[in-house]
Amino acid sequence: MIADATLGGAGLIMLAIMIDLIVGDPRSWPHPVVLIGRFISVFERRWNRGSAAARRFSGLLLTVSVVGGVLGVSWLLLWALAQLHPGLALIAELLLLSTTLAIKGLGDAARAVVVPLTNGDLPAARQALSMIVGRDTHPLNEADITRATVETVAENTVDGIVAPLFFAFIGGAPLALAYKAVNTLDSMVGYRNQRYSDFGFFSAKLDDIANWLPARLTALCLWLAGLLLSTAGVLSVRWKGALRSTCHDAPRHLSPNAGWPEAMVAHLLGVQLGGTSFYQGLASHRATLGEPINVLRVAHISATVRLMHGAWLLFTLLFVLLMIVPIAMKMAIFSGVI
Repeated sequence: MIADATLGGAGLIMLAIMIDLIVGDPRSWPHPVVLIGRFISVFERRWNRGSAAARRFSGLLLTVSVVGGVLGVSWLLLWALAQLHPGLALIAELLLLSTTLAIKGLGDAARAVVVPLTNGDLPAARQALSMIVGRDTHPLNEADITRATVETVAENTVDGIVAPLFFAFIGGAPLALAYKAVNTLDSMVGYRNQRYSDFGFFSAKLDDIANWLPARLTALCLWLAGLLLSTAGVLSVRWKGALRSTCHDAPRHLSPNAGWPEAMVAHLLGVQLGGTSFYQGLASHRATLGEPINVLRVAHISATVRLMHGAWLLFTLLFVLLMIVPIAMKMAIFSGVI
């Protein structure tokens, strides 16, 4: 980051958050993830062939090339702009940081499901849901649509918001973009099927590693958000015991990371997530998370969006506080207070 891991860098991230909240990701604007996806597609068609061992090696080359390339190119771009004028580099990094976040996009996608679902228009709700999930949506009823939306918002709070913020605070736009490259690789080739199980092996493993800590921090921030919102009377959630129950349920999920935010949301709302979903007509059975204390209904989607906003706000606040404390201590030492 041009401003490094300082309060100036934190300020840049705050501005990036504001841009995302106001503008989001207009489809008419060029987006780094789209370019990364095109690069992956080209080389997947050329390299994903041969024996299992050859596919794994080619997949490793793709992972290193894409992630290393994104990290290197973005860093060089900001460095070159800084040589021309520091202001250019700051503007470029601000814009790049905003593209790594999906706060507005995730909220808008959830609301696009809520509106028709509230009006009883299941076909329109299924269509809106199909834009954000990979599962088959045509046979889903209201409870199924709600479950899929809640699961998607919970899971994407990690890779669409908290994880990019986590890496942005550590290494600015270059590291945040590198994370998005990892995430894009996993979403494109990280499947456990005949075509990608070998070629996407390293991409999937790197995504698991990159999301390990952010997923658990997201679960913690979701719990804190639930606690605060419940205490303030804004949202009624079951925060007592949710931490312990999440630690019990989350490891049962097929993914080492997705289970943490999903289990936390399930326990906070008192609903059950997981179970059977269909992908291209094939059933996928996943562990159930939470207890069906409440019947899933459309209001749970809005509640999950509120928890999502609370989580990223708390995460950002806590990270900034972690940056302020050592700076304040240094100032106190130099001034002779300590």
